[in-house]
Amino acid sequence: MKYKVAIITVSDKGSKGERQDMSGKVIEEMVHSWADVVFYKIVPDEKEEIKKAILEATTQADLVFTNGGTGLHPRDVTPDATREIIEKEVPGIAEAMRWEGYKKTKTAILSRAIAGIREKTLIINLPGSPKAVRESLQTIMDALAHAIDKLKGDPSECGR
Repeated sequence: MKYKVAIITVSDKGSKGERQDMSGKVIEEMVHSWADVVFYKIVPDEKEEIKKAILEATTQADLVFTNGGTGLHPRDVTPDATREIIEKEVPGIAEAMRWEGYKKTKTAILSRAIAGIREKTLIINLPGSPKAVRESLQTIMDALAHAIDKLKGDPSECGR
């Protein structure tokens, strides 16, 4: 069974059609073998629009990826929007992405990305650049199916 994935690109320029969404395409390419993209949207760096898109996506998807808006710029509000709608945080996901990113790019530690759960949907903030998206997803990819299965109520043991 394929999982259902949502992709939300957060970009002022992308939402106006001034920039092509390369990061969303990277996500789509990387998940296509095990997931169907059932929701795709580009929104500006506006907290309420990001929240609205995430909430809509969670009604359709097992896993929601946002990309963009995770840095220190005053308009980077994706983690803030995400934090307002998740019920539980899953800090290890963002910690792993930052740690692995730091090994290649020292400024990766400046990411404010978070991951969390709303009902039975996992929500993960990814960086905005295609390279950072690819590296971050490679870091966490092996854990995603297990996480989704657990959220859906899989009773099997986690330890092996």
